[in-house]
This record gives sequence, structure tokens and C-alpha cells, in this order.
Amino acid sequence: METINAAQEEIVEEFSLFDDWMQRYEYMIELGKSLPIIDPEYKTEDNIIKGCQSKVWLHADLEGNKLVFTADSEAIITKGIIAILIRVFSHQHPDAILDADTSFIDKIGLKEHLSPTRANGLVSMIKQLKMYAIAFKTQLN
Repeated sequence: METINAAQEEIVEEFSLFDDWMQRYEYMIELGKSLPIIDPEYKTEDNIIKGCQSKVWLHADLEGNKLVFTADSEAIITKGIIAILIRVFSHQHPDAILDADTSFIDKIGLKEHLSPTRANGLVSMIKQLKMYAIAFKTQLN
């Protein structure tokens, strides 16, 4: 599995291929559609990310010493955002997730092209991914 930095660089490169934000939004929607389906048993109130405008469910499992995330959202753009984050952070060790720099989000211009409520949701998604990393890290120690 590639490193977090490699995944981030790949995403920055992919987004640079598009001339405008409409194309980038379409790409994010496609990424959202390619997100593996979350098991319905994880679409619970406990797995909803607080702070998101639309419902986003996030679940994590520990496979070996790596976290594997699954997610879903009722909004197509939001589903694309969480798909990008899962691509970066899934199949990574909790320490790598906790140490990760998320400046790739600024490099692709995502935060500045989201509404303030969606930008807050993005921050909440990252925070929740890192909270899972903290929780699972304690299990590994």
C-alpha cells in the first residue's frame, strides 16, 4: 500500500489535470461513486460525523496494525470528499495518520471552493479519522 504522502501527491496531480472547479467537482462525484459501500450495520447514529452539514457515516476497523475506513454520505459532493480522505488515510498505521500533514487539501484548493459549512465538515471528517487513529493506537500499544 502506498504511503500517505504518495497518495496525497497523486491526488494533487490528478486535480491539476482539470482546468476548472466544475470538472474537479465532477471528479469528486466520481470518486464518491467509487467508494466501497459501507456495511448497513455501521450506518448508525454513533458513526455519524458531527459537524457535517449532511450525514456522513464513518467506520474504522483494525486489520493487522493498519486502519481500514469505510464511509458513506447522503450528499454526492460530501461523499466525494470523504472518498478522497479515505484514499489517503485507509490502510495506514495509526501513527502515520496522526503524523500526517493535510496540506494537500490546500494544494488542490478544496477548502476555498467549499461553502463554509462544507469546509467545517471537511475539518470534522479529518478530526474523526484522527480520533479513530488515537483509539486504535491505544489498542496496538
